[in-house]
Order: sequence, then structure tokens, then C-alpha cells
Amino acid sequence: MTQAPPDRAQPTSTEQGRFDKAGCVGEGVPVEDGPGHTPTDSRGLRSRGDAVAWDVARRLAHAVARPPAVVSRALSEADGCVLGTPLVSPVAVPPVDRSAMDGYAVRGAGPWRVIGHVEAGAPDPGVLEDGQATGIVTGAAVPAGATSVVRSEDAVVAGDRLEGPSDEGRHIRRTGEECRPGDQLLAAGIVVGPAVLGLAATVGLNRLTVVPPPTVAALITGDELVHRGPSTSGRVRDAIGPMLPGLITRAGAHNGVHQYLPDSRDELIAALSAAQGELVLVSGSSAAGPADHLRPALTALGAELIVDGVACRPGHPQALAQLPDGRLVLGLPGNPFAALVAFLTLGVAAISRLRGLPLPELAHIAVPGGIPCHPTSTRLVPVRLTPQGAVPVGHGGAAMLRGPATADALAVVAPGPAEAIAARLLPITPGPHS
Repeated sequence: MTQAPPDRAQPTSTEQGRFDKAGCVGEGVPVEDGPGHTPTDSRGLRSRGDAVAWDVARRLAHAVARPPAVVSRALSEADGCVLGTPLVSPVAVPPVDRSAMDGYAVRGAGPWRVIGHVEAGAPDPGVLEDGQATGIVTGAAVPAGATSVVRSEDAVVAGDRLEGPSDEGRHIRRTGEECRPGDQLLAAGIVVGPAVLGLAATVGLNRLTVVPPPTVAALITGDELVHRGPSTSGRVRDAIGPMLPGLITRAGAHNGVHQYLPDSRDELIAALSAAQGELVLVSGSSAAGPADHLRPALTALGAELIVDGVACRPGHPQALAQLPDGRLVLGLPGNPFAALVAFLTLGVAAISRLRGLPLPELAHIAVPGGIPCHPTSTRLVPVRLTPQGAVPVGHGGAAMLRGPATADALAVVAPGPAEAIAARLLPITPGPHS
């Protein structure tokens, strides 16, 4: 269903689960979120309603996700992927000595006698003797024996006689000046963008070894949903479905099948079983009402509940589970703003790990005038960014996206007894480098 009950203040709970030395869920060292916090068993299981702290929830979502095996992709298909292995040059760049300017390749001190011209792409630029010069264009291989290149604008030519400055090595790009065979150009874990593709082509590569972007499917539940026109008595216009495709692609994932379902436990079980994707979003069934079937469906499918509620406002009733086959299921609250917060909290963290990326770090910013803290829950407040700092936009109710629609980010305000004069920034529309 789409109208989840209002978020209730929940005490910040213990860090749930254990992380090994690589930061993965498993046997290892407990990660705690403050004094008196006690980890649970090694799989991160927790009792229903035991909301975890917001930062803890992000770390759990990132840790439980597993990127797929690396694949080889053509450069034309690698944009947006993440390098699965370091990018190593198989060749020297440049492969031969090349001219860095249009002008004349010369040997020795001037004046010189011009004996010809080297065109771009000429397979054999020839050989220069002392006192000789040849015309040349930028990028062309310089003749053997050339000691410098005289720029066209510096050259003084009379017949076949050339004069000009001739500092040793001037305007010649030497073999291997940029890189040599075996040089590592980029580390694994870099997001492939246009510059990476150009670099790979420069060293002669046709394919890259990458972590492919994950696929994210979505199941949007609710008997009361309508998909055109406004809400009416007893009917609610779906605001979450139109929001999800853009969020998914901006987080660096591919959109899988998005399916609308009635409030039916059996249909939800069947749809979860059939959903194709490393992450499945379920909207509108994550609370505890009579039409909220996500947790019973997960139990029926033998899923492991990783996060069962997050101590944040809005977005408390979000959930994350792992099915026996490894797929992750993210339960989004039915209120649009709360669903946005849940995706940015757990969804972006999981997608980052599925892409082979670290958990995105959040920048700190001043908050002129302060933002009131909640005593026990993290607040997510829409803000605009100004030269003075983050300024709240207002309209922060969980049922409307009016605030986020005009905001630059969400200010992450930690629990406390007073006002926060600084906060961290959570991007509302995460980019593929996040």
C-alpha cells in the first residue's frame, strides 16, 4: 500500500551484525555505534522493529552486497562500468619520436638545408644528416637523427635555406614519454567514463575488464494506486513509480522490469521469486499494517533480514533482506519522501558495492542558523547549497516531495538534544561516480 503510517521516533539501536577485516558481513570484529551497543549474531540478523542507526544501516547495506564477476567489454559498451582490473599499457606512447608542432625537423645547429617534407602517417620519415631539415606536421614521426623541431612561426625560410631556434630536443615527443609497456595507468575501481575510454584507445586497447552495472527491478504494490490524473477519495496517485527509474540510473545501475502488484502476499511472493536483478525494490509493503506483506513474503522465501527499520526521519520503516540466491530486496516505505530517503540510504549503498565501489563518503557543510535535531533519530532535511552553507528548503513532510524537488541535497542531521550547526550532505540524485 502507498500510505504508510507516519514515522515514529525510534531509539537509536545497536550496530547489528559483524564485519570482517574487509568490511563484509561475517565472522569478525564487531562494528559499534557508540557506548553500550551490542552486536548480534554473525549474519547481522535482528528482531523485528529493532531499528538501526542510519550510518549503521548504510554500512550493512554496502557490506552485504556482492559485485558480480568481472567481464570483458568492448570500449563502446564499457561506459559507466567500473574497472575490474588495473588498466595497464601494452605499448609505449608515443611509439616513436613524434613532432609536437608543425614546422621543420632539423639536425644539428642551423642554418639548415630543407630537403623534403614528412606527411602525417608516413611509414618511413627517412634520415637527416647534419645541417639538413625537412618539413613536418604535428604528430608525424620525426626522421632518424633529428635533434629538434623548429616551429613554423619561428622559421625563417629563403629558398631551401632555413634558420631558427634549435634547442636540443625542442618540440619532439620522445618514444615512451607518456608511458612505457607495462605501466599501470589506472587502478581497479575507477568508473569508466569518456576520458577512460579515450585513454584505453590511446594505448591500443579494444576491450576493458570491468564490473558490469547491476540490474535493479522494482515491485510497486497497492490496491489504491492510480497511474494517471490526481488522487481521489480512496485512490492515490503513484508518485514512487515515476521516481525510481531516474534514481536507479543515476546511481549507476540498469533498470530491470518494473511491475505493479495488488496488495497480495501470494502475488508478492511470486513476483519476488521471478524478479531478475541483483537488487529488487518493493514499494509500499514495508510497514506493519494488514496490507504490508513484504516481511511475511521474505519469511516464506527463506530470506535473511539484514536491516529491519532505520532510526531516521523520514524513512523509518525501510528494510533490507537477502534471498537465498544472493539477491537483495529493499523495502521502501509508501510515503514518497520516505521512499526517497530509503533508496538514498540503503539502495545507493548496496548499488555502490554491487558496482565494485566503496561506500560514498558524505561531505560536511555548515548550517547557518542550525537545524533542530531529533533526540533519537537521524533527520534528513532538504537543503539548498549557498556560499554560506546549507539552508533548509522546508516542506519536509514524508508524504510530499515538494522540498526535495527544489533542494540540492539532504542534510544528514545526527540525533542530539539541540540544534546542529553543521551536517553532512546526501545527494538527492546520486551520480554514477557515487
